[in-house]
Amino acid sequence: MKMNPPADYKSSVPNPGDITRVELDNGIIVLARANFNSPSISITGMLHVGSMYDPLDKLGLASITAGTLMRGTQNRDFQQIFNELESVGATLGYSGGTHTTGFHGKSLAEDIDLLLEILGDTLRNPVFPKEQTERQRAQVLTGLALRAQSTGATAGLNFDKLLYPDHPYGLPNDGYVETVSAISRDDLLAFNQEHFGPKGMLIVVVGGIDPQEAVEKVRKNLGDWQNKKQPEIRQLPDWKRPGKTLRIRAEIPEMSQSDIVMGAAGPARSYTDYLQSSIANSIFGQFGMMGRIGEVVREKAGLAYYAYSSLGSSYGPGPWSVVAGVNPSNEEKAVDLIRKEIKRLISEKVTEEELEDVKANYVGRIPLSLEANISVAATLLQMEKNQLGLDYLVRYPDLVNSITREEVQAAAANYLDPDKLVISIAGPPLED
Repeated sequence: MKMNPPADYKSSVPNPGDITRVELDNGIIVLARANFNSPSISITGMLHVGSMYDPLDKLGLASITAGTLMRGTQNRDFQQIFNELESVGATLGYSGGTHTTGFHGKSLAEDIDLLLEILGDTLRNPVFPKEQTERQRAQVLTGLALRAQSTGATAGLNFDKLLYPDHPYGLPNDGYVETVSAISRDDLLAFNQEHFGPKGMLIVVVGGIDPQEAVEKVRKNLGDWQNKKQPEIRQLPDWKRPGKTLRIRAEIPEMSQSDIVMGAAGPARSYTDYLQSSIANSIFGQFGMMGRIGEVVREKAGLAYYAYSSLGSSYGPGPWSVVAGVNPSNEEKAVDLIRKEIKRLISEKVTEEELEDVKANYVGRIPLSLEANISVAATLLQMEKNQLGLDYLVRYPDLVNSITREEVQAAAANYLDPDKLVISIAGPPLED
């Protein structure tokens, strides 16, 4: 049964008629949309600088830089930044990724000037105070110590290494103990001065403010930003899919559970079969009680504490993987059953009922997912980042409803090969 959106869908979702898009002279792209039913505004955005710009001996540099931007500038110390934000109930924060550094903030519409001023100040004038930098490093090192004792994190880390050798996707954004320990305050300063700049930057403003006014406020605070050192946006290196199944098992003493991560590389977000792949993944290991994987591996066979699949979404071929937590004695049984389900997904068309249920879910959840300003802002950012077009949400129900069982099967078969999987397991030592 075809899922039709509400009658006012096309006029109520963000569309070219109510999204303002302006490119500033320095290259910053601003998107703005009004929501005068809300007294607040949400800001989200990104800069093209992430862990793929890190030197290998200082992996984690981009992540720590992002995490320390708010800890002091030439104009405000750590306490002043947070006092100013808290005094008006505003928030602002940064996060580091592989390709980009993201930022998110919110405030009352009347306080947007302060929010944008602090955003500009922390991006352009951070000083990375020694004490605050060491606190940030200590937090990261604590996280890395916890990662080393996690079967799930270890399995995921080794999965990425095997699937993406000599590639940025095979490296952890937060680095390793030895690389994080080697990062100095001077490294943070140099990284910010050399890599942070307006080229390719995106900023989205949604909420109780006129879109043109929002653009002008961004221009006032960031329109004069220049950085001649900023490099061109870095492209991903060439990469080849594994030609055979690759396996690794890591031992972590005193653990009672094993974690399995197995799969392959899926499509980039910009690929024409991404949406078909996403629907295939939902049927496979997401929808309802974690799709077929949850039903077969966990519910029927009782082999897993949890089991599901996930599909990455990035500029490059993100991972399409199955994750399961199992009793160590059930590792091989679970791997074999997951492999069988992959074979079924690529050799048989999904049922009409499965497809229609997921289509209805995809179309029906859009209005609910756009109720908050921050959700709208995040959606607009993804639309611009992946060049989907300002009319993407208008077209979305038709795109979803047009997908066939044959297309879902073809998309899965294009990326998943049961004889060329990467299988990573982490768990306690096995008894002989």
